[in-house]
Amino acid sequence: MISTAIRVARVGSAAELAAAVLMMLGFCCLMLAALIPSVPVFAVAAAATYLGDHYLHRKGSYLISCLSRVRAGLSIRFLIRQLLLILLLARLALADDLIYYGAIACFIAFYALQAPHGALVTLIRNRRRMPIATRNVDLASRLHIPDAPPRYLLHRSAEKMLHLDVVAVAGILLSAQLDSPVAGFVGIGLTLLLGCAYIAALVPYVRGERIPPHANRVLAAVDDWLREYRPQTVLYFSGSKDSAYQVNMWLETMAQLETRPLVVLRERGILEKLAPTTVPVVCVPGGVHLMNMDLSTVRVALYAANVGKNIHLLRVPTMKHVFIGHGDSDKVASINPYSKVYDEVWTAGRAGRDRYAIADVGIRDEDIVEVGRPQLAPIQGRQAVPGDRMPTVLYAPTWEGWDDNPGNTSLMRAGENIVRGLVEADPPVRVLYKPHPFTGTRSGAAKAAHRRITALVEKAAAERAADPRYSADAAAQSAAQSAAQSAAQEELARIEARLAELSGGAEKGDEAEATRDGMVDAAQLAEIARLRAEWNDAYWRSFPTWEHRVVTGPEPPLYECFNVSDAMVSDISSVVSDFIASGKPYAVTDSAELGAEEFKRQNTAVRAAVILTNKAAGLDELLAAVRDPDADPLAEDREELKRYLLGPDEPTSIEQFNAAVAALARKAEIRNLGQGPRAEVAEVPEEAAGAPGEAMGVREEAAAVPEADAAESADGVAAG
Repeated sequence: MISTAIRVARVGSAAELAAAVLMMLGFCCLMLAALIPSVPVFAVAAAATYLGDHYLHRKGSYLISCLSRVRAGLSIRFLIRQLLLILLLARLALADDLIYYGAIACFIAFYALQAPHGALVTLIRNRRRMPIATRNVDLASRLHIPDAPPRYLLHRSAEKMLHLDVVAVAGILLSAQLDSPVAGFVGIGLTLLLGCAYIAALVPYVRGERIPPHANRVLAAVDDWLREYRPQTVLYFSGSKDSAYQVNMWLETMAQLETRPLVVLRERGILEKLAPTTVPVVCVPGGVHLMNMDLSTVRVALYAANVGKNIHLLRVPTMKHVFIGHGDSDKVASINPYSKVYDEVWTAGRAGRDRYAIADVGIRDEDIVEVGRPQLAPIQGRQAVPGDRMPTVLYAPTWEGWDDNPGNTSLMRAGENIVRGLVEADPPVRVLYKPHPFTGTRSGAAKAAHRRITALVEKAAAERAADPRYSADAAAQSAAQSAAQSAAQEELARIEARLAELSGGAEKGDEAEATRDGMVDAAQLAEIARLRAEWNDAYWRSFPTWEHRVVTGPEPPLYECFNVSDAMVSDISSVVSDFIASGKPYAVTDSAELGAEEFKRQNTAVRAAVILTNKAAGLDELLAAVRDPDADPLAEDREELKRYLLGPDEPTSIEQFNAAVAALARKAEIRNLGQGPRAEVAEVPEEAAGAPGEAMGVREEAAAVPEADAAESADGVAAG
């Protein structure tokens, strides 16, 4: 019942739900206490409302935004409490006393202070918001960017300012109880004094050297840096916070380029979730700012997603534009007709080329280049399952997608059947469940299915831990295993502490300060990478090899789950194509019930897969291939499909990728050189160019119209 209430209220925990209930009951009790009247009851109820409000704000509860939407926002809640206090004083026959008028005057003055406080906070935040935020770009030597204001001044500032009335409310209640105005006026004075002090503390940050440089100076400094750095290859990305993984997957590849790389982002939320990298990064939210940046040295632009804002860079003719995507699969997104806007489309292997040819969406075969998948280098190949280890099967379904196509995911129709079949398998296997990070973001049914599957895995894990067969096995090896698991858990704690130390802890400056101090230490980044690898290794050693697990969040990453698994069950997505690099057995669910032959005909990546029905029929075939390689009839098919989907092992994918970048950069240079004579023709004097109406100025003005229209309508371009 409590879990149902938590789900309906969309709160994160039972504690949040309890705090919300306590706060609402507190306001009801405030009303009753004011009418009775009772000072002690009012004091207790007021304390409950203050504490509940503070807890929900500290947790960032969804209920806070819900209350604001129903006209019960933060200021209203404080005002109601203050009005009820005035009612309490009136009911106590204190309406003619000085404390009554003092309380009214206090609250009026207190709310008068909210306006300058809110204005100063907004002004400081706006002035410290950079037109371009950066990482690994040396702006500190070009600009004076002052330190951010102390976190305690701006973090949850409205809540802090309003909570200053606690002193006045406590003093007034004490005066009402003691029938003496002294405590009340002391509290009133302290509240107003603290409010004025808070405002005074903010004033220095809107004047003098504590203000970051003007936008024009920042833009000029970035252009100076660009002219000095001379970037050659750009990775361009725009999207929601949840899509940050799509650009993160390309950062390591960008760092390995043989040309000077640059990452261009369009949303500040993406920058906040960007993985650590040594590659220079510029975040340019404004389309006009991007179009005015000096990117004249860039010859190749890489795009990881089909989004409307791509047009702000696609309009630059001096560079060649390439769609590289964020995965290789048989989904419709992999044959998006929008890809026609790019000069080239790069795919992992021959399958991507054939996919576009079959779809016939206008992508010319000569514009497709096979470059492999550089991100797949960490995926390890298949190894025989040792006799003393239980096989591990990974269930990694994709998310529900933007439409209701039943073939998008197996989660709702088959997920529980698959997991139940795996946890009940005989001989037993260990199950890892790693859902897509977007799971449940669009479909309530998908979210519910995910919860049921999670509960199923956790229940099976608990039952296995209590099963004498496993507990007896653990007891037989208790000394060695317990010591190893304890050591691994201690190692995890040590690594996490060191990672927190390297990341600078939770307290971070604002955008301006992060831009100023955004130079990444390469040695430190290498240590972080080493520590993450050690963390992943320790994570798998920290619990028994037979224990079922639900793996959510970014750590351990998907490829680490691949490496500890002996087989996988998934859906039509890039996850399948990536797993094929391991050469291990895999199964894909025919969720739309097309039939095995039609399913294979429509989806290249399942041609070497065990095809499962929605009732999980076919799992036995997969598990037999895991336990006995000789009972794996699809091994040769998987090897052939791997070459078809992902390209050859030699040359390596990063070598293929670098070669493709170099070849396209040469094409861009040839094109730009070919424009030289045309540029000279464009400089012919107006007298020789014909009639005034045909002058260059008129033609340039006409050409500018569609360009401006294109910029303004960028968000209307179909996204992939």
